[in-house]
Amino acid sequence: MRQELLSLPKGLAEEVSRNLVMVARLIDEDPEQAYAYARIALRLASRVAAVREAAGFAAYATQKYSEALAEFRASKRMTGSVELWPVMADCERGLGRPERALAMAGEPEVQKLDKAGQVEMRLVAAGARRDMGELDAAIVTLQSPELASNSVQPWTARLRYAYADALLAAGREDEAREWFAKTLEADKDGATDASDRLAEIDGVEFVDAAAVEEEEADLADDLDDADDADDEDEAEVAAAERAADQAEYYDEDDEEYEPLDEADVDVTDEIVVVEDDERDKA
Repeated sequence: MRQELLSLPKGLAEEVSRNLVMVARLIDEDPEQAYAYARIALRLASRVAAVREAAGFAAYATQKYSEALAEFRASKRMTGSVELWPVMADCERGLGRPERALAMAGEPEVQKLDKAGQVEMRLVAAGARRDMGELDAAIVTLQSPELASNSVQPWTARLRYAYADALLAAGREDEAREWFAKTLEADKDGATDASDRLAEIDGVEFVDAAAVEEEEADLADDLDDADDADDEDEAEVAAAERAADQAEYYDEDDEEYEPLDEADVDVTDEIVVVEDDERDKA
């Protein structure tokens, strides 16, 4: 890529390079944003094969398969390389043309691919078979020396996972479990969800410890708030009772009437004195 960018004026090369770096950085986390950067790079340097390839992968990541296929074809024309052949075939699947993807799997270009590319092509072909409802054929397509090998290569986990998934879809659960377990052995980076698939087959349900802790913390906060509210209610009730004790009705003619000292009466308390005439009217 660097060699290709050197064909551009220095300032333009730097700007294109910055956009391509952002594409690589964002394509997994934010493919839409990566696609936006790819479009900028494409507008600046559409005659650079690396730019066309990056634009193709950005479009592929956002499921714009027709656009991705066009960019991959352009890159292939510029370089003469067949490296993108498997992902081009997968674009055909994305466009709803699995038959075309299968046809590409039988083209001479496949023989020019390295081992990783040939395994990738096999995965695409198996996926095309599944798209067509041919599960048994998909399983047979994946059966290969690479699948049977005990050697762990960069593609091993994905190949085993695809095989296990196809077996499970065909109702061969015991075999699927065995191959999901083998996938897990090869998947050191956690690129697949083989552990979850195994747990699902075994009926094991995982609990998110972080979620449980958060829920318990929320419950504790709710209980604290409830206790505070109860304390406030009790304080209000006690205050009301004290006020009720002081705000009594006094009758001056009552033998038990004893006026309260001013020091004992809160100025906010209401003391109602009922006169004889008012009592008679009542």
